[in-house]
Parts: sequence; structure tokens; C-alpha cells
Amino acid sequence: MDNASLSIEGIPLPINLDFAASDDAMEIDRGIRATINGMRLSVLALGLSLARIKEEKLFMELGCANMTQYIHKLSGDTKMDEGNIFRWLRIGKAYLKYKDELEAAGFTDTDGPTKLPYLDQALGKNEKQMVFTNIKKMSVREFVNFAKLPNPADESRVKSDRWVVTEKGNNIYVDGKLAIIISSKVSPRASAYFKKVIHAACEALAEEEVIVPVRLRNMKVAARFEPAAERLKTEMGLN
Repeated sequence: MDNASLSIEGIPLPINLDFAASDDAMEIDRGIRATINGMRLSVLALGLSLARIKEEKLFMELGCANMTQYIHKLSGDTKMDEGNIFRWLRIGKAYLKYKDELEAAGFTDTDGPTKLPYLDQALGKNEKQMVFTNIKKMSVREFVNFAKLPNPADESRVKSDRWVVTEKGNNIYVDGKLAIIISSKVSPRASAYFKKVIHAACEALAEEEVIVPVRLRNMKVAARFEPAAERLKTEMGLN
């Protein structure tokens, strides 16, 4: 097999991981152990390999009665925490379950395989196309937060024709639909600035008000401008 073009279930991989595509239980097992013991980890390849051992009952060919016994043995032999191995297994199972959709979205080993166990949770609350778009473009933290959010559509049912705006962490929903995501990759200062502006816009949108943008030179000028603007609003009877 050409290592430069190696793929597993259609997933391009950055390193030599022929073992994950093998049909031999012993070879898969050896590959998992070698990877744990010093090679660069490919979490998705490990997950897929573990999922194959479970689904095809290959653990029996490795002298184990069930998958839990195999993981316990693997953990003891490699000194790898069992919790990590079970997490890799969940990643592999999730990928196999949604293989077609993930391939269509272009999801690869470099897109954050640790997002995969949250797919079911995300799909239970959001449109399918949105979920598979987000799992490709979001960071791991953003996607986990997205998956864990309460269903915004349920929270937004009101007897009113007004816009309903819901803020959940870095995500802004309008009438139950995701409208804005503030990336976790921007600096804390920029994030705080955007959140302040978006929060004001959300309040205005919910109350069907109008915002008049005013650019000021710095915070010192803003401190002088704000009370003057409030006085003008009072004089105009707008407060």
C-alpha cells in the first residue's frame, strides 16, 4: 500500500497506519499497540480500529471474551488509561455510524475526531445539514458547546410576533435559528468587544428598536459622549 495516499474508509491519513485497513485481527492489534507505545497518535484511526474489533468480534481471535476484556488487557499491556481507550472506541463507533455524511462533509483526521461522540446529541436538536457543516468548521470546544445547548426552538416559543433572541455562550440564535458564532480563536479582548456590541444589538432586535452606530475615538471620549446622548434622548422624550 502506498503510504503517501493511505486512507481508511475514505479518510486521508497523515501517517503510515496500514494496520487500520487490515483484515487480520493480530495486525490491527499490533498496530494499535505500536501507535500507543510511541508513534504519533491518529485518534480517528485508533477509534476505527477499536470499533472494527468490537463490531466484527475480533477480540475473540485475540483471546478475549468481550470488548471490555480486550480493552482491559490492552490498557494493562500498554499502560494506557482505559478511559482513553473507551473514548477512542466511541469516536470510531460514531464515525462508522455517520460515515456517509462525514465523508460528504469532507471530515478528516485533522478536523478534530474528539467531536464525533457529540454527533448524536447535536443531531437531536439541530438540522442535519447545520450539524455536519459545523462539525467540519467549528473547533472542538465550539462544537461540544453547540451540541450541548438546549434546543433553542423549544425555548423560543412565545405568543408574540417579535423577534426572539437567545444567547448561549458564543452562539446567538434568532427565532430558534443559529445566527452568529463568535469564534473561540479570537483574542479575549476582541471577543469581549464583539459580545458587547452583539448583546446590545440583540436587545434592540428583541424590542424592535433601532440602533444608530456612532464611532468614537476612544473610551475617554465615549465616557463623555454617553451622558450627553442620554440627556439628548430625555430632551426629545425618548427615554
